[in-house]
Amino acid sequence: MKYQFYAISVLLGLLWSSCSEKKVTIRMEEVKVAAPFEMPVIKVPDFSEAKRFLITDFGAKQEDQEATSKAIEQAITAAFEHGGGKVVVPAGEWPTAKIHFKSNVNLHLEEGAVLLFSGDPQDYLPAVQTTWEGMECFNYSPLIYAFECQNVAITGTGELRAKMDIWKVWFARPKPHMESLKRLYGQAAKGVTVEERQFVNDTSHFRPQFIQFNRCQNVLLEGVKIRNSPFWVIHPFMSKDVVIRKVNVYAHGHNNDGVDPEMSQNMLIEDCVFDQGDDAIAVKSGRNQDAWRLNMPTKNVVIRNCLVKNGHQLLAIGSELSGGVENVYMENCEVEAGAKLNHLLFIKTNERRGGYVSNIQMKNIKSGKIDKGILGIETDVLYQWRDLVPTYERRLTPIKEVFMENVEATDVAFVSRIQANAEEPVENVQLKNIQVDSIRGEALLNENVNGFKLDN
Repeated sequence: MKYQFYAISVLLGLLWSSCSEKKVTIRMEEVKVAAPFEMPVIKVPDFSEAKRFLITDFGAKQEDQEATSKAIEQAITAAFEHGGGKVVVPAGEWPTAKIHFKSNVNLHLEEGAVLLFSGDPQDYLPAVQTTWEGMECFNYSPLIYAFECQNVAITGTGELRAKMDIWKVWFARPKPHMESLKRLYGQAAKGVTVEERQFVNDTSHFRPQFIQFNRCQNVLLEGVKIRNSPFWVIHPFMSKDVVIRKVNVYAHGHNNDGVDPEMSQNMLIEDCVFDQGDDAIAVKSGRNQDAWRLNMPTKNVVIRNCLVKNGHQLLAIGSELSGGVENVYMENCEVEAGAKLNHLLFIKTNERRGGYVSNIQMKNIKSGKIDKGILGIETDVLYQWRDLVPTYERRLTPIKEVFMENVEATDVAFVSRIQANAEEPVENVQLKNIQVDSIRGEALLNENVNGFKLDN
């Protein structure tokens, strides 16, 4: 069954901005999403009738990064001070440094427009409050950054492109970088304030996200192409009411997940194309003590009608899931034939995470060959952290209510591999109408699961 959304433009007056004291009156779009759980109406801004602020009117010049960066900043400020507006990037290639949003602003890229983001880390200073792999810290600014903003949008048919000369060197994780990881991990575990977690220096090399909406509400990302990324590509963090629609992502660097909803709620991801060096969609909710402190689960996420050309997983849950993940629904998605993929659904955690996973559903999924299998659940995934840092506190992750229906694949190593902890078995996993042309090994490799059912 294909669900439809119904967009209704309504007038919403006198909204107060979270990152300002500006009163505004703007139009909002109400997106109603059908899901197998109670899904709130998602409200996102509608800038179709908003005043336009052309960056060339503020001095933007092709081949002049300083002038263009300053023009974009001034245009954003002017749109904000107007009470809301559309900052327009015309056709052509426009070099820029970081872009910081204000509330009630739409960054709009017209056909043929390319925003080319600097590859110089110095252009992303001063440090801002952001995250690294589920832990808050002060680090280089994301290339596009919105902090405590309401009603923000990135739209159009243009392209956001990151220069990678330095970032790709930082893909390597040498000993000094790992020592910085250990320091951040220890600080988060011991409750060091976020302001004290400063990680801009010559050895940390924590790469910034491309786009981060940090503690934002009413967010729209629609139509644009995104090419390359230093780190995670699209990162809604502690944000509510987010729509990501008709976005085309190509990023084959280290940790280049497509979308990482983290401690965020009420999201729709639809009609997107992902060509990734890591997971296509990776649903997260923070790491260990830091997530327990913030105490905000990721919930009510719907993903539909997306195409994945490459990625480690079609849908990953974790491993940063300490705040909890519930109500995630993916439907009518396809993995392109010839794509390299490990799992269609992979839930990963470990003895340090805590949190919980509940009500993960996938329906009407098609794929070609899969290197591993349809479903993977592992509760001892620690990667390099196993011997790098200690377990300060042991908390297992309850995982329950996992459903997959109408799934097709040509060639898999297994159908289901669940490696759970005997102290905390996985509960209630149902696979229905799973059609696989060939299986290279044993179909079911399940340990410590109660209520597993395979119905073809």
